[in-house]
Amino acid sequence: MSLLNDDFLLTTETARKLFHNHAEKMPIIDFHCHLEPKEIYENKNYDNITQIWINQGNSGDHYKWRLMRANGVPEELITGDGNDYDKFIAWAKTIEKALGNPLYEWTHLELKRFFGIDEVFNEKSAPAIWEKANKMLATTDFKPRNLIKRSNVEVVCTTDDPASDLKYHKLLKEDEAQNGFKVLPAMRPDAIFNLNADDFDEYLKSLSSVSGISVNSFKTMMEALDQRFDFFETLGGSLSDHGLNFFRFNKASEDQIDEIIDKARRNEQLSAEEVDKYQTMVVEELMRLNKKHNWTMQFHMNVIRDANKPMLKSFGSNGGFDSMGTQADIADQFMKLLIDMQSENQLPKMILYSLNPNDWMQLATGMGDFQQDGVQKIQLGAAWWFNDTFSGMTKQLTTMAEQSLLSNFVGMLTDSRSFLSYPRHEYFRRVLCNFVGTLAERGQVPDDEEILGKMVADISYNNAHDYFGFYK
Repeated sequence: MSLLNDDFLLTTETARKLFHNHAEKMPIIDFHCHLEPKEIYENKNYDNITQIWINQGNSGDHYKWRLMRANGVPEELITGDGNDYDKFIAWAKTIEKALGNPLYEWTHLELKRFFGIDEVFNEKSAPAIWEKANKMLATTDFKPRNLIKRSNVEVVCTTDDPASDLKYHKLLKEDEAQNGFKVLPAMRPDAIFNLNADDFDEYLKSLSSVSGISVNSFKTMMEALDQRFDFFETLGGSLSDHGLNFFRFNKASEDQIDEIIDKARRNEQLSAEEVDKYQTMVVEELMRLNKKHNWTMQFHMNVIRDANKPMLKSFGSNGGFDSMGTQADIADQFMKLLIDMQSENQLPKMILYSLNPNDWMQLATGMGDFQQDGVQKIQLGAAWWFNDTFSGMTKQLTTMAEQSLLSNFVGMLTDSRSFLSYPRHEYFRRVLCNFVGTLAERGQVPDDEEILGKMVADISYNNAHDYFGFYK
């Protein structure tokens, strides 16, 4: 079997039929990514493949950076000011050693799908690939908007701070019919949670300015956020996203939260208990706002962020220095949150992700306690980040199938900063079809192409179409 042939990852005849006849042709709804709306709007060609593939300034592919560091590549050829060609060659030398890593498959899949390059990528082939890819990147077909359209993407949901003016979303809204796809804002209020940041007070001032509400208490903070929900909705926003790297349920009074906010604004040291109380009450109020506005709330939990402190100091966040969290009781703590909010009937639609797969069974069974008011109101999110692999996806699909209704699953997202990452949807769909095909081959489900074809088409696209309500 050749590398990435038409049937790669598809190990049964049923799987091959399901992918080629059903999943492969479905459009993409990318409901969580880190693409920059500015780059989509400005629609500029990239100078070379390094800039779109590895890094441009401090923005780039953390997955690649981590492997390059593991291969001894100096930082100047990863995120530094080294020559772009030298960075490309350094990546080629790295990918030669990455057999078995999903980046090996993603790299070749992106070369094949976008550039028509079907040869093995390594140090020897890299110079010719560099020349061919760069010539193509200079063409109109390789501008960001066309890359999105060529990937059959209908919706792109970006990741946006509540205090953002969403300038580029407004401009893109005007071009929506011409573009042929939607670019929608998804609210990510991480800065609200970052009590220990030196600029926390400045952030609240910026939230006051953009909302027109003077934020001087917990109550006014939430009034300002409510206004931002209204504003995001004017541009099609209906999703929020929340990073719960660590979470302990600990309720407090509004007066106590006001005191904690005042201390944070003065940059005073906060105890772990104070942070827990603040985070709990902010999450609960955000759940009420999501419920009020009929949004979907995504929770990404159990992550160790910025573990390499010297590199954090020199580079900043989002440098590829994050890893799986090990808070053993985070799912239990999160269940306490769900129990408390359900007592008020204030649970919104939710998608639950944990970077630690040890949490998946508890989240999957726990969400079953609260399924009501619609189809699969609470979802176990796709295998996320370091679980975005053949084995990770298969485990997530198995858990979702065995503990809930896999046929209702909203499927895949890119979670990427690159316009070349859309083949990850193809990769997921191949794993999905292989999983379902294997069930059929073992006699666990009917080997009926009509039934199973509808199932994989729904998971690939239709369920997300219906669940999120982007097409109102």
